[in-house]
Amino acid sequence: METGAITQYVDLAQLVLYAFWAFFAGLIYYLLRENHREGYPLDSGRENGPRMEGWPPVPEPKTYKLADGREFLSPDARRDDGNFNGQASHGWNGAPLEPVGNPLLAGVGPGSWTQRADEPDRLHEGGVKIVPLRIAADHGVASQDTDPRGLPVLGADGERAGTVADLWIDRAEIMFRYLEVSLPNGRSVLLPFNFAYVSRDAVRVKAILASQFAQVPALRQPTQVTLLEEEKIMAYYGAGSLYATPDRQEPLF
Repeated sequence: METGAITQYVDLAQLVLYAFWAFFAGLIYYLLRENHREGYPLDSGRENGPRMEGWPPVPEPKTYKLADGREFLSPDARRDDGNFNGQASHGWNGAPLEPVGNPLLAGVGPGSWTQRADEPDRLHEGGVKIVPLRIAADHGVASQDTDPRGLPVLGADGERAGTVADLWIDRAEIMFRYLEVSLPNGRSVLLPFNFAYVSRDAVRVKAILASQFAQVPALRQPTQVTLLEEEKIMAYYGAGSLYATPDRQEPLF
């Protein structure tokens, strides 16, 4: 027999190949199972509908220790998935959800959001990551760019919604994330930069109408935004891209 042969029909290389196949199959199973730690069991989106685990089943809960000393359990049977106001357009599983009530706040479709931690994102050393320029005085707008502070904010209908009062900067990425808009009623709301078109004379927003700025989700504290608040604010403008006016839900042609 050749070197490495165990019998006339089996050799060491063949056994190593079989062992690799078994290891790789186990690795795939493990990764698929770990992938079910977040978001499972699935909600069917229907009232009293089934809860779906899929395959493989949801793994046993594991405790993760965070940098700040807190502990996070995943999956967590006590998790709060948040609330949405919608109903299935049909009776079958996976049917699209139609918003109920104010579609910009319904939490479905492009306005959906996830239940993230209700605390601000932080820098490595512990400070708040996203803050207004009035707090981060060591940052500013580049001289070659338009400083939007003081410019009017116009909604998709061309009407004036408010005035840019400040800019909020991500001190980790060194980029602006939000414009703070002061409304006529005295409220201040955040406008994500990726929904804003800044020009020399105004800031234009195509996602929502001027009147709809009044219902942008509020901040709990005036100088910081939590991860959950960011989710809801982004979802509000995202929902506006489809639900701001009835004609946006109709075919283009």
